Amino acid sequence: MVTWTTYGTWLQGDERGFVKNGKILGGNKGLEQANKERRRGDKVKLKKAEREVARRAMLAEAERIGEKILALSVWSNHVHVVIREGGKPIGKVVSRLKSAAYYALRERGIDGRMWTRGYDKRFCFDERTLKDRVTYVMRHRG
Repeated sequence: MVTWTTYGTWLQGDERGFVKNGKILGGNKGLEQANKERRRGDKVKLKKAEREVARRAMLAEAERIGEKILALSVWSNHVHVVIREGGKPIGKVVSRLKSAAYYALRERGIDGRMWTRGYDKRFCFDERTLKDRVTYVMRHRG
């Protein structure tokens, strides 16, 4: 399962918690403020129609590159994707999904930064964990 955020919406230090180097950390007002000050441009929040454009673009790209998406949730400020391991490095797959959504949204007139750099990954080493992650994403489809 991979998760990434839209640009500027869920900064390190956020009171809801944040992920850094695979660890979930608590809020830190000073860190969050420093990140707000370093942000270049406006934060990106996707509207309902834009979320659907991004979702369709990611599904089409996954099919094009031979990756199997088991669950996908595009929110106004973040994305969750559960992908069946397909042999490609996960970073390459995430990059392709982000790019596909970016270009599809750009065709609708949205320009500039779309996604934060990087992503969080959670590997599923057994069927129970995989099922739990799929259920989580499907329940939270926005």
